[in-house]
Amino acid sequence: MTDNHPLAGVYAAAVTPLRDDSTFDLEAVPALLHFLASRGCHGALFFGTTGEGPSFSPKEREVLMRSVRVYRQQLPGFKLLAGTGTPSLSESIDLTKLSFDLGYDGVVVLPPYYFRKATDEGLFNWFSELIKKAVPSKGYLLGYHIPGTSGVGFSFDLLARLKDAFPTQFAGIKDSSHDESFATALGERFGKDLLVLNGTDSYFHHALKNHAQGAITAPANLIAQDLREIWDLYQAGKDPSEAQARVTKQRHLLEKYMPFPPILKSLLHKLHGFPKWTVRPPLEEMDEKKLVVALQEFSKITE
Repeated sequence: MTDNHPLAGVYAAAVTPLRDDSTFDLEAVPALLHFLASRGCHGALFFGTTGEGPSFSPKEREVLMRSVRVYRQQLPGFKLLAGTGTPSLSESIDLTKLSFDLGYDGVVVLPPYYFRKATDEGLFNWFSELIKKAVPSKGYLLGYHIPGTSGVGFSFDLLARLKDAFPTQFAGIKDSSHDESFATALGERFGKDLLVLNGTDSYFHHALKNHAQGAITAPANLIAQDLREIWDLYQAGKDPSEAQARVTKQRHLLEKYMPFPPILKSLLHKLHGFPKWTVRPPLEEMDEKKLVVALQEFSKITE
């Protein structure tokens, strides 16, 4: 298929490598990038939900974003997205500007999630100011639709209005609603005019059939090769049902141990030799007994 958006593809919602003292493990960045690329990711999102984005200040984010940008040069074609949405419009503008100044391919922006009763008019004004002040004319912004976590989502009318006002810059959304009917309705309303990157591995194929053009998921840190198989088969006009069945089992298993950052970091350490990265409070480390069980279960279904 040749009419895909430039950001189409499979992305990992990358974990953030943290040492025991809660500082970034910058030495591990190149290994993480090479690992994700070698397993089929077209790119990675940093500082999304799985990356614990809201736990880091803008200054902290800049440190890791600069490191990632440097090492990405070793991986031609590997795309970088940054999570830049905060409740503060001015902070979101600064982070978004920084992302594009550093050469990131796009940004994924949460709505101002503290203000849960914001109207579509208020959200349109917020995103309009952000785009006008921070997104280049050929830059791409994806709204981050995760209402179960943020408490604030994107109505179809708001999406249509933003797309009409900023047809290039407002590329579309990362759909983490975890709602198959929403994915269906998105496709019916917008077709491929709106870039949709699905956030729920267990119905990736369903989303693709409804005009989604890729995925950004937490489990992609571990199962990118299977997500890429779904993507490649679908692009070739072949049936990816077998690969989708594997992915669905893997997603459902990992969901037993949510939130994702502790279990993903633990399994990356146990299965792939990455350092034992910590998480920032209020998240907590994996219980060792649970980790032993999770490792056994995950290894069994991926054999």
